[in-house]
Amino acid sequence: MPVLDKIVITDASCFITLDKIDGMHILHSLYKQVITTPEIAAEYGKRLPDWVDVKAVQNRNLLYDYAENVDIGEASAMVLAIETHADLLIIDDAEGRRFAKKLELNITGTVGVILNAKLNGIIPLVKPYILKIQQTNFRISEWLTTQIIKDAGE
Repeated sequence: MPVLDKIVITDASCFITLDKIDGMHILHSLYKQVITTPEIAAEYGKRLPDWVDVKAVQNRNLLYDYAENVDIGEASAMVLAIETHADLLIIDDAEGRRFAKKLELNITGTVGVILNAKLNGIIPLVKPYILKIQQTNFRISEWLTTQIIKDAGE
């Protein structure tokens, strides 16, 4: 049973990173509904779990407008977040995060998802996941690593 009664939209980087660290179950355990777009599913490049809903955005004009500022996957995630009134958008790219903030979307990143999982009792520790992330091509600053571990009480 998901802990947080939230509808979340996620970009490809979250799927890719969690898949690399064997942490995909965290999303399913933490959030009531996880939704993404066909553009993001294609970017992920693997079959998504059955518990991920894939929905196309309705407002294609808005999609193309946003795609002038961020990549098409991020743009599709933002438009879908607006159209579904999602509680949270999971996005890691710095430029994408800045644009999503301008749109006043509630955002977090993959590392924030891991912290939420720890704070909600889904995982016992964040540090092992952070160490695994550091072994991938996902960039995480030393400051963020220290802050997340501190916020997790480890």
